[in-house]
Amino acid sequence: MSETIEVKNQRDMKKILLLINTMMLAIGAGGGPLIMRLYYIHGGKRIWLSSLLLTVGFPITLIPITISYLRSRRHHHRSLSNMDSPKPKMFTATPVLLLAFAVIGVICGVSNYLYAYGVARLPVSTATLVMGTQLAFTAIFAFVLVKQKFTFNSVNAIVLLIFGAGILAQHAGSDRPAGESTKQYIKGFVMTLVASALSGLAFPLVELMYKRTLSITYSLVMELQMVLGFSATIFSLIGMIIHNDFKVISREAREFGLGEAKYYVILVGCAILWQFYLMGAIGIVFCASSLFSGVMVSVMLPITEVLAVIFYKESFEATKGISLVLSLWGFVSYFYGEFIKAKKIRKKLISETELTLDHTIPNP
Repeated sequence: MSETIEVKNQRDMKKILLLINTMMLAIGAGGGPLIMRLYYIHGGKRIWLSSLLLTVGFPITLIPITISYLRSRRHHHRSLSNMDSPKPKMFTATPVLLLAFAVIGVICGVSNYLYAYGVARLPVSTATLVMGTQLAFTAIFAFVLVKQKFTFNSVNAIVLLIFGAGILAQHAGSDRPAGESTKQYIKGFVMTLVASALSGLAFPLVELMYKRTLSITYSLVMELQMVLGFSATIFSLIGMIIHNDFKVISREAREFGLGEAKYYVILVGCAILWQFYLMGAIGIVFCASSLFSGVMVSVMLPITEVLAVIFYKESFEATKGISLVLSLWGFVSYFYGEFIKAKKIRKKLISETELTLDHTIPNP
């Protein structure tokens, strides 16, 4: 019975963590692209700096790591049965895990640069729609790496997302910003699409490493995310050094359209929002799966779409509308399939429980 209660408590805790991580993902996915575009609109030009902002907020993960460590240590001191057990450690990741997530961090660093370039060339609404194809890439890589099972609804969602991106590709350039050539626009579109593919690869890789770890906790997840963020940040720092970004940041701040003080506020805010996004996305992989994380990332798409049109007065042409409808259709299809699957699993568990009770309760 105690084991059953413990399992139930773990399941409830995962649900709470899933809700918290979904909220962080919503904040980051909604605000990150908008504030990054704000940097470019008012005179920002440093692509590598923008790439750095996507992961430089990784020290924020020390907050949940520290809280988890203090709780574990307090629990260890209070429990008499744990007096002979090893004392809790703040960092528990093995060298193999550290190396694996450092490599995944480099992949994310490349993806971040490509995405930052795309946002510099594309309207927020277009870049967001293109990044919505990440779900399709996540599903494909999840099938290859973690043997994710597909249903008709998940396949339908992938096909709809691909069609949505295809419609945008066919009409590329119709909404390009003033003063930008069609070649630059198409290059931004392609680089954003590649960034989407790399992001789609990263989530299943993270899930694969989770599955190969004997004991995985949320604290360990945050440790590994910190390693991932650190690795991606180092990649961007190297790019900034090569392109002399540090030498021009102060000058760019003075010439920034909203003023020098707001320049730095935007940079800090951008780093915090994108860290919320990353913590939410990686946390959802731990609480559910990489495919579900990809779905939740894509679900935030309409929010960013609407905010971009409201705040930046971006045009919302028929092609974007059709692409958005196809994307939403895909999301609804996926969630409906997951709902049906969960309903069948629940029904099966109830039937198995009733069958077990029938065999264990003796006849009078």
